[in-house]
Amino acid sequence: MIDKYNTVVKSVISSLLVVIGSGVLSSMSLYAQVPDTKPNIVVIFCDDLGYGDLGAFGHPTIMTPNLDRMSAEGQRWTNFYVAAPVCTPSRAGLLTGRLPVRSGMASEKNRVLFPDSKGGLPQSEITLARQLKKAGYATACVGKWHLGHLPDYTPNAHGFDEYFGIPYSNDMDFVTNVDRKEAFANSKIEYFNVPLKRNTTTIEQPADQHTITRRYTEEVVKFIKAKRDKPFFLYLAHSMPHVPLFRSKEFENKSLRGLYGDVIEELDWSVGQVLQTLRETGMSKNTLVVFTSDNGPWLTFGTQGGSGGILKGGKGGTFEGGMREPTIFWWPGKLKPGVRPEIATTLDLFPTFTKLAGAKMPSDRVYDGFDISPVIFGTGINPRSEVVYYRDTQVFAIRVGAYKAHFITQDEYGSNDRTIHNPPLLYNLNEDPSEKYNIARDHPEIIAQLKTALQKHQSTVVPVENQLDKR
Repeated sequence: MIDKYNTVVKSVISSLLVVIGSGVLSSMSLYAQVPDTKPNIVVIFCDDLGYGDLGAFGHPTIMTPNLDRMSAEGQRWTNFYVAAPVCTPSRAGLLTGRLPVRSGMASEKNRVLFPDSKGGLPQSEITLARQLKKAGYATACVGKWHLGHLPDYTPNAHGFDEYFGIPYSNDMDFVTNVDRKEAFANSKIEYFNVPLKRNTTTIEQPADQHTITRRYTEEVVKFIKAKRDKPFFLYLAHSMPHVPLFRSKEFENKSLRGLYGDVIEELDWSVGQVLQTLRETGMSKNTLVVFTSDNGPWLTFGTQGGSGGILKGGKGGTFEGGMREPTIFWWPGKLKPGVRPEIATTLDLFPTFTKLAGAKMPSDRVYDGFDISPVIFGTGINPRSEVVYYRDTQVFAIRVGAYKAHFITQDEYGSNDRTIHNPPLLYNLNEDPSEKYNIARDHPEIIAQLKTALQKHQSTVVPVENQLDKR
C-alpha cells in the first residue's frame, strides 16, 4: 500500500515539474519570485502629468496605447504619491528617498530652482545613481534635471555616468518681450533660451523643444542597446507636458485633445520605443520599468494643462490631484499584472531599488521610503501606511490608511492666503478620493490619531541649510 502511495506521489511531482517547465503553473507561483540577479532599472518621470491624462487612468480622448499595454502587462498603482507638489523638491525626494525638507530642497520663498540659483542638491546627499553605482550599475540621466545647474549639483556630480538634457524647466531663460501667457499660447523655441547639455557641455541653445522628446528617446534607446554587459539604472525625466508645450511634426494635430493631447501621445510613443527596445534585446526579462510623474497638472494653464481626473486640485497644492500620480510598474514574467491599490510613494523607490540591487541602505541618515518589493512581487504586506503632504517646508496634510486630514489649505497658485483648519478637514480617501465630503465632525478619534502621527513625523525633522533661496 505504501509503495503504491509513493508511486502516486512521484507521479504527481513529476507531472508538476513538467507543468512548471512548460510555464502552465498558476500565475501566482510564477510571478511571486523575487529576482536572484541584479535587474536593470528604468524610471520614466514626466513633468506635470495629471492623474487623469492617460487612457489607462480614464482619459476618454487622449490615446495612449503603449502605456495602456504597459499597464495591462504590469501593475497600475492607484494610490501612488510624490514627495512634493512641484518640480525641484519632488525630484530631490525621488532620487534620495528622503523628504526634500531634509536636504534643504524646499522653500517658502522660492518653490523651485531657477537659472540664477546658487544652490542645488548637496553633495552630502546620496542619489539613486550613487547608490546603484556602488552595486556595479552603469547610470544615465536623460531629460530635465532641475536639482542645480552649477558644477557641484549636476547629474555627473551626483553619480550619473552620462547626461543628456536640460538643467531646469523648459519655460525658464525666458528672453522675449512677448507677454508670458501669449508666449505659452503660441510657443516658439526662441522665446526660451534653455540650454541642451551633454554631460557638462552645452550643445544647443536654445534647445529645439519641438524635437526634444524624440531626441531623449533616441538617447535612451542607444544607451540600452550599449549596456548588455552590466546592469544599468536609467532615469528618463521628460520635459513634457510642462508648458510651453512642444511636439514633433509627426504628432501635430494628431490628438482629439488638441496640443496637450499631441504632447501626451508623443510621450506614449516614447514609452513604446523604450519597452520595445527592451523586448527586442531580450532585456525585458531582467528590467524593471517604473512610469510616473513629478506632480499633478498645471491647472492655471487651462487646456494647455492636464487633468487630475477624479482627483481634486493640481500642481502646487496638497489636495490629491497635486501629489497622487498615474503610476505603472512593468516587468514581464516577474510582476503579477493587475491593479495595486496599496499606498506607496516615489520615496519608496530608493530602498526598493537598493534591495533589488543587493546593496545596503546607508545607516547615517533618516530615510522616508520603504522597501515595497513585498507588494510588487506579492510576497508580503505593504510596509507603508502614511503619506505626509508637504507644501514647501510645511506639512499641510497627512494620510494614515484611508483617512486624510488637511490642517492647512491654500490655492495652488495666485494667492498667498492660507486657511488653518481647526478641526482639520477629514476625508476617507477610499470612499471619497475626490475629497468632497468632510467627515471631521463624526470622527474626532481619527483626527486625534492623525495629529499624533503628524507630531511623530515632525519630531524627526531637523532644520538644514536652505538651498533654493541661495542667490
